[in-house]
Amino acid sequence: MRAIVVIENRSDLPSDSGDGSRPSASAAAVLLRGGYQVTAAATCEQALPLLSSADACVLAVPISVYSDWRVSISSHRALPTLWWCSERTANVLPAAYPGVITTDGILSPGMSPAELEWSLQLALGQFQTRRQWVKEREQLLTRLEERKWIERAKGILSSTRNIPEAEAYDLLRKQAMNERKRIADVAASIVNAYQLLHK
Repeated sequence: MRAIVVIENRSDLPSDSGDGSRPSASAAAVLLRGGYQVTAAATCEQALPLLSSADACVLAVPISVYSDWRVSISSHRALPTLWWCSERTANVLPAAYPGVITTDGILSPGMSPAELEWSLQLALGQFQTRRQWVKEREQLLTRLEERKWIERAKGILSSTRNIPEAEAYDLLRKQAMNERKRIADVAASIVNAYQLLHK
């Protein structure tokens, strides 16, 4: 993971405190020193074209707006998204933050190149795991929905033909093979036709 887009919207960041403390290094500067190819953007419009060639995205924005930025980025392209945690971006204490934060990792100004590399590699693994979970969840929801159609169709066939449900399932399976369709599609057709006839 070498090419990183850093989004730092200065209008979202609080102004320096004026207490004489040195401002922390920017995310882009720290990543550049770590040997990464960094492109920076201040707005979503600037960032979107840069995402196509990026390996990851670092959001140097206050945690209070992080989720909004992450949704905008992920709707364009799925890639590991990390939060840049600094005094300026950690504008809300964790206990006071009401939302759920989904991030693949956290980076901070004081990280060494080795720490950056480890954090980015762990973020990549987290991102891949999360994507796999989303894919498996979608597959399970699809199977569950298909199972509902099949169960309804079995019930309809069982009651209208006065046969046991096991026989109704065999009838569904045979019809699906004859029509070269999936059993769930045949079941949905039966349920829809039955509901149309009995309205």
